[in-house]
Amino acid sequence: MDRKVFSEELVDRVVKELQIADLDNATIGEVLLVASRLEELTGIPFIRMDQGSPGLEANRIGVEAEKAALDRGVGSRYPAAAGVPELKGQAARFVKAFLNVDISPMSCVPTTGGVAASFASFIACTQRIPGKDKVLFIDPGFPIQKSQLKILGVECESFDVHDFRGNALEAKLESYLRKGDIAAIVYSNPNNPAWICLEDSELSVIGRLATEYDAVVMEDLAYFCMDFRHPYGRPYEPPYPPTAARYTDNYILMLSSSKIFSYAGQRMALACISDGLFGRYYPELARRYSDSGIFGQTFIASILYMITSGCTASTQYAYAEMLKASCDGLLDFNADTAEYASRAHRMKKIFTDNGFHIVYDSDVTLPVGDGFFFTLGYGSMTGGELLRELLYYGVSCINLSTTGSMQQGVRACTSRMTEDLYPVLQERMKAFSEDHPLG
Repeated sequence: MDRKVFSEELVDRVVKELQIADLDNATIGEVLLVASRLEELTGIPFIRMDQGSPGLEANRIGVEAEKAALDRGVGSRYPAAAGVPELKGQAARFVKAFLNVDISPMSCVPTTGGVAASFASFIACTQRIPGKDKVLFIDPGFPIQKSQLKILGVECESFDVHDFRGNALEAKLESYLRKGDIAAIVYSNPNNPAWICLEDSELSVIGRLATEYDAVVMEDLAYFCMDFRHPYGRPYEPPYPPTAARYTDNYILMLSSSKIFSYAGQRMALACISDGLFGRYYPELARRYSDSGIFGQTFIASILYMITSGCTASTQYAYAEMLKASCDGLLDFNADTAEYASRAHRMKKIFTDNGFHIVYDSDVTLPVGDGFFFTLGYGSMTGGELLRELLYYGVSCINLSTTGSMQQGVRACTSRMTEDLYPVLQERMKAFSEDHPLG
């Protein structure tokens, strides 16, 4: 007996209405539109596993600090493009406290979200050396970053890291780097969408090769310290999360306030550039921009300022106060975000009890942890087939193929799960498994 929540005819009608060309490979935004429209038409709630929007309240320390900054009158003046001193100082302190990496305040640059940080970094990295103009993605990854390269007209290479963990990573990376045209290496850690975590031994390889081949490591730390298998997130105390910044001076760490402080609505992040890279002179940058040619100065004044004209002043003070409270041991952001691990554990159990499997299920030495995202497969279904079938049962997600993955499955996000939806998910996935018996 077919027990779909939404008929195929209704879903097809909505897809046509929204002019979505290929539902099987729909973007996050397109899946979101389909789910929202089906909810609107029927009043039936979806299990929303599509968009990675925070599902916790914005941190009150930030909210109060931002209100206080506005009361002081900061809203009437343009902030410096390089960032307010309070934020830059606390950013350097935060990197030292939670990564044990030394960086100067000068090299910590606020951006309007991690998306702006990567966009500006792509420009600076691919223009600094003639002929070194491609970006290498260690996939799966955040699809928007490849879309940014399309806007810029920058070419990229990529590979799915699934089959190249541990010792296999070095040869795979070097096969791209030895061509001499890779300007930057990009990955997220923990990973969006798979929640795998590159381990210290792998990051040491990335760092060493980045130095040898003069490529900039762009380390996306949107889910900073959210590998809950380890007691990270204690200021000035080991263990510290692994990072390539310990193994190369060619790095940009992208730190966002969106997930660890649930401050997504204010669009605030940091590009923390190594002091060595920040102060490095590039003749090609000087020629192109008629400026100093110093990487950090060009990044701020000739690139980033042209994109966003700086960051909202009040939000910079909010971010600074949250970073300060974290370093002072007054704000345990890791304890706050551990809620996502609890949700993932419960959601995974419902899915696996009903015949699903975890696609990216392990790191080099440990089973994959629980957190903001996880990946699902079902029998021999392709990712596109699974995305579509889950929509019929009132569950929205995205196809792993849109993230650069070569594996068949979908990405699930835990952020919008609420207590009342667990029995709904169980009921729907039980129906799904009975309607799709595995041989």
